[in-house]
Amino acid sequence: MSVFSEGAPCWADVPLPDLAAGRRFYGELFGWTFEDQGEEFGHYTLAFRDGEAAAGLMPRPDPAVPAAWTVYFASSDATGAAARIGRAGGRVLFGPDTAGGSGVMVGAADPAGAPFGVWQAGEHLGFGATDVPGTFCWVENWTRDTAAVDGFYEEVFGYRAEQIGDGHFFDYKVWSLPADPDVRFGGRMAAGPDAPEGAVAAFRVYFAVADCDEAAAAVRELGGTVSQGPQDSPAGRLAFVADDQGTSFTIIDPQRKTGSIDGS
Repeated sequence: MSVFSEGAPCWADVPLPDLAAGRRFYGELFGWTFEDQGEEFGHYTLAFRDGEAAAGLMPRPDPAVPAAWTVYFASSDATGAAARIGRAGGRVLFGPDTAGGSGVMVGAADPAGAPFGVWQAGEHLGFGATDVPGTFCWVENWTRDTAAVDGFYEEVFGYRAEQIGDGHFFDYKVWSLPADPDVRFGGRMAAGPDAPEGAVAAFRVYFAVADCDEAAAAVRELGGTVSQGPQDSPAGRLAFVADDQGTSFTIIDPQRKTGSIDGS
């Protein structure tokens, strides 16, 4: 059984055209070390930060598969979660599939098309550490179909949603878990016309860094790109970036907050 509460983000991984290049990029940027799981598991590679599991990298199985980070949400019953996904208007893309003794996974998409995963933990519980430099710290769903998406995640995972902004000019909802409503772990952003390319109908994964400006400079030095920022925000100083293979993610220094989340 997972140590993560039902519906909590518990893992993230990415399929890459060039796995070796990905290991170099993320190893330099986040200080990750790696453990190849071998041919039996398609050379799925675990990334570690200071000995704690941080993420997964894998060779992209097909050029048609987008090189994009996938976030997985914890479930004690992947089969039941898959059924709820279908009833709520989402799509089950694959699974439930058993990944050896590691766990059971489901690949899915919400009603707007944003892909995500469900993970029922076995031997692999998920993140060994979060919210410290070089690890996952937040996830954000960007969508234009806010009504469908809001109802979907409430029905599937029971998320509580706190409205931020007026819901028109700025529409953001912060998610928390029914089992722990005081802990915020992610949110839903209504994507406007000026949203970064590729941000619509997608989850954006945030990784914590000790210094956002230094990390953004390192992204560029490693061959990646910075599409927005670094900039201050109530959540921390952040930048929208992509690795040297075009995979988007966000880096954030959560210790450097400016203003409050309600805009005051």
